Amino acid sequence: MIRNLLYVGLILSATGLIGPPLALTLGLVFGLTTIHDFHAENRNLSHFLLQAAVVCLGFGMNLREVVHAGRSGFVYTAISISFALGLGILLGKLLQVQKTQSLLISFGTAICGGSAIAAMGPILQADEQEMAVSMGTVFVLNSVALLIFPLIGWRMHLSQTQFGLWAALAIHDTSSVVGAGARFGATALAVGTTVKLARALWIVLLSIATAMLRKSKQRIQWPWFILYFCAAAVLASYAPHYVPQSIGLFNALNHLGHSALTVVLFLIGTGITRQTLKQVGLRPLVQGITLWIVVASFSLWAIHTGWIAL
Repeated sequence: MIRNLLYVGLILSATGLIGPPLALTLGLVFGLTTIHDFHAENRNLSHFLLQAAVVCLGFGMNLREVVHAGRSGFVYTAISISFALGLGILLGKLLQVQKTQSLLISFGTAICGGSAIAAMGPILQADEQEMAVSMGTVFVLNSVALLIFPLIGWRMHLSQTQFGLWAALAIHDTSSVVGAGARFGATALAVGTTVKLARALWIVLLSIATAMLRKSKQRIQWPWFILYFCAAAVLASYAPHYVPQSIGLFNALNHLGHSALTVVLFLIGTGITRQTLKQVGLRPLVQGITLWIVVASFSLWAIHTGWIAL
């Protein structure tokens, strides 16, 4: 019965009968009201679909927009990552959060949520409990961000570009940035996705630096999907000039990316269970919430006042 409900949610999400916000809501209802053992399967599937969705969305991007947004957002990304990491570590010490757990939450907030935690976990020699708590904290906040960020953006009359930049700087996971951007508009989606993927590249640099400091020999997980996203944007920008028929294929792949994203958001929702909320605990959750509110509020203020702009 429970598995059938999961299949229904997946089908509704994949066919486009429900939008991303409703898919996430249904996933949350499923996760919080049922007891199931699909967590590992859902997590693996959502991880694969997220990367595939991002690559497919690249076929709807214009290369000039991608390069401009990535280049312009580099400085803001470097500053915000440094600020978030420093503040996160300080909050962890003040709240007496276990060191490895505090670092994972800080890296997840500063770079790109679950992907950063998955990359940094082995290097920091985090155990399963520490990974689960950090992931749980980030996923809970991701769900909240996806629902409230567009509402705040509309309330404050942010432009498409402003909202996309804010989402990329203040929302943890790429999936939620893409979901929030898609709700706000096409330009917000393009800007948010591009800047967020440029931000995700910092996983490589910080993973290497942390591994050297810790003298860790763990294998670093490279975010190859970012390279594939860029290749898709190149094809979408130039191939139609030589093969006009390719436009239909690229549009279909872009639509497939949106559908896959909706499925990802449903799966993310199913991962937020009562057990997850209990595992997170009070102190790590307070650290994650406080850090996220400060980063989101400061970046919103900077963007709204024109301090940060593309």
